[in-house]
Amino acid sequence: MTFKSINPANGEVIASFEEDADYALKIRLGEKSFDRWKNTGIEERIKLILNLAVILEARKAELAKEISLEMGKTLKSATAEIEKCAITAKYYCQIAEEQLGSIEVSNYAHKAYYKYEPQGGILAVMPWNFPYWQALRFAIPTILAGNVVLLKHAPNVFMSATTLEKLFIEAGFENGIFQNLLVGIDKIESIVADRFIKGVTLTGSNLAGSSLASLAGKYLKKSVLELGGSDPFVVLADANIESAATFAVKSRFQNAGQTCIAAKRWIVVDEVYEEFLNKVSEKINKLKAGDPFNTESDFGPVARLDLAEKIEGQINFLVKKGAKKLINGVRKGCLLTPTLLNMSRDLSHSFTEELFGPVACIITAKNTDEAIEIANETNFGLGASLWSQNLEEGEHLLQKLNAGSVYLNSMVKSDASMPFGGINQSGYGRELGVYGFYEFCNVKSYIIEK
Repeated sequence: MTFKSINPANGEVIASFEEDADYALKIRLGEKSFDRWKNTGIEERIKLILNLAVILEARKAELAKEISLEMGKTLKSATAEIEKCAITAKYYCQIAEEQLGSIEVSNYAHKAYYKYEPQGGILAVMPWNFPYWQALRFAIPTILAGNVVLLKHAPNVFMSATTLEKLFIEAGFENGIFQNLLVGIDKIESIVADRFIKGVTLTGSNLAGSSLASLAGKYLKKSVLELGGSDPFVVLADANIESAATFAVKSRFQNAGQTCIAAKRWIVVDEVYEEFLNKVSEKINKLKAGDPFNTESDFGPVARLDLAEKIEGQINFLVKKGAKKLINGVRKGCLLTPTLLNMSRDLSHSFTEELFGPVACIITAKNTDEAIEIANETNFGLGASLWSQNLEEGEHLLQKLNAGSVYLNSMVKSDASMPFGGINQSGYGRELGVYGFYEFCNVKSYIIEK
């Protein structure tokens, strides 16, 4: 099988890759490397991850260019992605020794403690929308904890995946610590079934997550899933409307709307609806969709033609069901200009798909209570954002929002210091924060008696 990386801006094939015929040998290499890596001191692990951070910073311009060519995000956004990876690597190196040490327990025993110990190979099935960030936010703490990683990236970003593997080697890691598997989905079951694979993680669609979770259950492997989202962005009557409008547009349209935690549903109380609508409309109309290498472009094309066609189809479906186009976006190939839809509460509730593109939906609510109810009317539960200048009341209302992360007067974003993940159809388990270390470790208890 041949995989192709296609530039979504012009449809040109920029790289081709043949499927790994020897992917099983890579697993065995990972197994041999793990035997050494798990016994490598934390100081050496930290040194190598810091080497990786230095390389990411030094080569961010060329790495960003490769991302932009392969999946279409602006060069500015791609550069920021690489920078975020380097920052995250440094953060984990600062806390690794403390977080991975022994935890003493005072109980009946002469001595008692527990440790987080590595288990082996972890399979990571990752998406194309953030080719480096999605892979490295998982891999960095997992490798620091002593595990080894096998990455099965999305086929349309195999160029970035191949480069990423080379960066680990350049940083001083031996070959089996971080490996890239150029395989199709038909090979996933045999990989999951392998005795050395101790866990699987996936960021992607609900369909892919359900499929991988089924395999993980079949072979009794730990799994972590970060799936889709339909994040609410709730604007209350006492919100700073200018700030809310700015971040609503930024959250929804960055990366051409291809972000799991984008503000996909703008829920606005009637009292400030017109003011909010006027401000976001003004800001949306100033956005420029175009060449990702043009510094004036706010976002580039979506990553693949089939994805662009799907988004266009979803817009048409919603309009047929009663949604009103307030800003009418158009499609030319993979490039979609922004669309703004007004929809009813009932339509929002019944539409269970994720809109993964530059499309914002605005829904009105009579009051705060109804706004919170609408926010929770979703099968997803990744993130939620609420806007109010009453910080005490706003913090109280955050408790009523059903999501893995809730933000007051801020857009939802992932950060190395905080656990990240969802509930319901948005998945389970956590990445980032200290949980980035722990999800694939054996929490091993030690009891010593005289």
